[in-house]
Amino acid sequence: MRALTWQGTMKVRVEDVPDPVIQDPGDVIIRITSTAICGSDLHLYDVLGPFLSRGDVLGHEPMGIVEEVGPGVTTLAPGDRVVIPFVIACGHCYMCQRGLTTQCETTQNRSSGTGASLYGYTELYGSVPGGQAERLRVPFADFNAQKVGHDLPDERYLFLSDILPTAWQGVQYAGLESGDVLAVIGLGPVGQFAARIGVHLGHRVIAVDPVPERRAMAERHGVEVLDLTDDVLDRLREATDGRGPDAVVDAVGMEAHGNPGAAFAQFAAGLLPDPLAKKAATTVGVDRLAALMLALDSVRRGGTVSLSGVYAGAADPMPLMTMFDKGLTIRMGQCNVHRWRDELLPLVVDPADPLGVTDLVTHRVPLEEAARMYDVFKEKQDGCIKVVLTP
Repeated sequence: MRALTWQGTMKVRVEDVPDPVIQDPGDVIIRITSTAICGSDLHLYDVLGPFLSRGDVLGHEPMGIVEEVGPGVTTLAPGDRVVIPFVIACGHCYMCQRGLTTQCETTQNRSSGTGASLYGYTELYGSVPGGQAERLRVPFADFNAQKVGHDLPDERYLFLSDILPTAWQGVQYAGLESGDVLAVIGLGPVGQFAARIGVHLGHRVIAVDPVPERRAMAERHGVEVLDLTDDVLDRLREATDGRGPDAVVDAVGMEAHGNPGAAFAQFAAGLLPDPLAKKAATTVGVDRLAALMLALDSVRRGGTVSLSGVYAGAADPMPLMTMFDKGLTIRMGQCNVHRWRDELLPLVVDPADPLGVTDLVTHRVPLEEAARMYDVFKEKQDGCIKVVLTP
């Protein structure tokens, strides 16, 4: 089959790889009909390369049609249309039963000290072949493959794989009460949905992003927007009676604009021999923290900062005195997709499309063009906000 593979720092390629096969009784094989490029994929593209091997298949936002089922599968059959969460969980362990599927004790990667296995996301999370491919093996399929209807286009369902529940969790973790103001830092795909979810839940939402096309998209959904200017902190406070927003969702993560020193350190580490690069990343690695610092500075005293953007630094300097003095609550973590999907499915299929899932994709291209689209997405060219690949 054809699949998008990692070849080195900022080098990916679509090539022939072996077809997946049933390995365990609970597996299914799906034929992928749509698969997306996620902002998290860009972390693999230019930061987390030391934890990848040449030829690894990337991608973790797929959906498609079941083609083969293992003998232990009881709820799925060939021909079923399914969305696949990026988290691989068993559904029955201590953590899964508490809705913490990202900490699944069956697929947890104890050798690297990380949580549940993820599709296409480095040896830290199991080196599981990803979904930017023609086919995908889905373990524990009865729990992991979400069956959906055949009547709506892929875009209605596809984002249940990651970015929609990630945004929903980010807003839930923000702990908003009636009348509260939510700020969203970053209007990439997760930020777009987080802002729309805030509006849908009845809150005033102010979002910050430097890209005009992203701000314009958010405005279409009732979001107030601010450019990332030097005085944006003052403008956020002015817009909220001088206090700051009640909660802030950081939807950017480790590669925020405005940290040239950290950006150079990330790039330089990726060029080291793998053993040295891994050691550096897991002991002295730092993130670009501009988005997080803006969130911590702007949120009101006693407020909440919710981190949806991915961070991976082991030695990030944090302003603990300020955080303590302001009495902040911090919530974070990979999204427990399975916990939220039953709440989200009715919103996705609602004819009114209350979260605007049909107004996100800016580029739909064949899988063969994936390598080019990684660059377009990374550089925010051509108004690119969300890329969907068609195998």
